[in-house]
Amino acid sequence: MAWKNCLLFGSYPKVFTQNGSDEKIDLLSILISDYLYRDLLAFNLVKNSQKIHDLLEAIALQIGNEVSYHEIGTKLGLDYKTIEKYIDLLEKSFVIFRLRAFSRNQRNEIGRKVKIYFYDLGVRNALLNNFSDLRLRLDTGALFENYFVSEKIKSYETKKRTPNIYFWRTYSKKEIDFIEEIDGKITGYEVKWSEDKKVKKSTIDEFQKSYPNSEIITVTPSNFNRFIT
Repeated sequence: MAWKNCLLFGSYPKVFTQNGSDEKIDLLSILISDYLYRDLLAFNLVKNSQKIHDLLEAIALQIGNEVSYHEIGTKLGLDYKTIEKYIDLLEKSFVIFRLRAFSRNQRNEIGRKVKIYFYDLGVRNALLNNFSDLRLRLDTGALFENYFVSEKIKSYETKKRTPNIYFWRTYSKKEIDFIEEIDGKITGYEVKWSEDKKVKKSTIDEFQKSYPNSEIITVTPSNFNRFIT
């Protein structure tokens, strides 16, 4: 599966077409040091590139998890509004994107949280200087989730569709990675790197009790391509 390479090195054409891992890593290192924030700095939208770099590192460690602006701000010595501003600028620069929580005001649902993903995982891994083999990593599941979500969004752009997209979680920790709402139809995608893992029945039951006629699909490496084309 050629796409698995993108979980490590991303999809930038110049990087993707390199044959060797060392060449890919070298290009990604140049990208994050010389080009990633160039436009933000050029227009004086950001004064301190190191703070942006530190922020992206913090986000890179949390893909697949809910992000607290307050927590990151405390670690970096930045206030909430600055963190929010930087994240907004990075999203407009197509470095990262946010996925908000899905809720129809159900009492048990998390409604004001956000997850942040990277458009390109090569950038994410370069920020952490981690290009270890997928079989040896602790974050392979999170990488696969990020890749599915980003490729799903790209597929909407190709088809010129603009569905509402979210993640879903309850206070009792039941969660669905990606929710798609198109023409009133709600579909949930739970992303599993392991072919043996399935969505818990209790999660399906609770979601479909709240949203009758919804569908929940388990995405694994073997069926991944069906849902992004």
